[in-house]
Amino acid sequence: MTDPAAFSLPNTNSDLGGQVALVTGTTSGLGRRFALVLAASGARVVVTGRRQERLDALAAEINASGGVAAAVAVDVTDPVSLVAAVDAADAAFDAPVQILVNNAGIPDAQRAHRMPLELIDAVFDTNLRGPYILSCEVARRLIAAELPGRMVNISSMGAFSYSGQGAALYSITKAGLNRMTEALAVEWARFGINVNGIAPGAFASEMMDGMLERMGDITRHFPRHRLGDPAQLDSTLLFLCSPASEFVTGTVVKVDDGQGSR
Repeated sequence: MTDPAAFSLPNTNSDLGGQVALVTGTTSGLGRRFALVLAASGARVVVTGRRQERLDALAAEINASGGVAAAVAVDVTDPVSLVAAVDAADAAFDAPVQILVNNAGIPDAQRAHRMPLELIDAVFDTNLRGPYILSCEVARRLIAAELPGRMVNISSMGAFSYSGQGAALYSITKAGLNRMTEALAVEWARFGINVNGIAPGAFASEMMDGMLERMGDITRHFPRHRLGDPAQLDSTLLFLCSPASEFVTGTVVKVDDGQGSR
């Protein structure tokens, strides 16, 4: 049994000092914010994505503000690129990745029966296959090094319900990501690797801009008539990445301002 005296009062430690964090999809939106938050909390952050110029700019911004960051280009649909990114992250800081945030994702925004095969593959590979491959690669190295880890999968409230507005595959892949979170949490619990998820509702982002162009002002249907600001995910992300959440694994936290039904 754990000695209660071993924990501070309150047990809210969010110091990530000394740990290496890898975040996918950091060239815009939520991923960019996640990278900044982890760096501000002491983590050495590897920012990844496909747009090298944006990655370089973000890494420079973090380093200039007193944090530590390295930029690594990666295509989450390419397994070779994913493994190479973990190699580059390990080399950049001479330490294994202990915090992984699987944030990269794409919508389908089309009716299921009209989707070309190329888009079907891209949605599956980006939203589910890529995160699975990357999680396994990071876990393999942590297990070999006998180190604990934190993984946070960015899901969506769309994983829990679908209104028929033309994003069925997005809903399916995000539901699969939730189940991946639960299953891998059990798989790796014995190794001290915690796997959790965050299911945001409608937040301001480039992806949301595209939805608003197609559907108009969706906030009029929300009880509080507003979109979320990425900063409103900071506390949930830090909790799931920090020592304070040591006993939490296999959980997907809904953060949606009560926008949808339950």
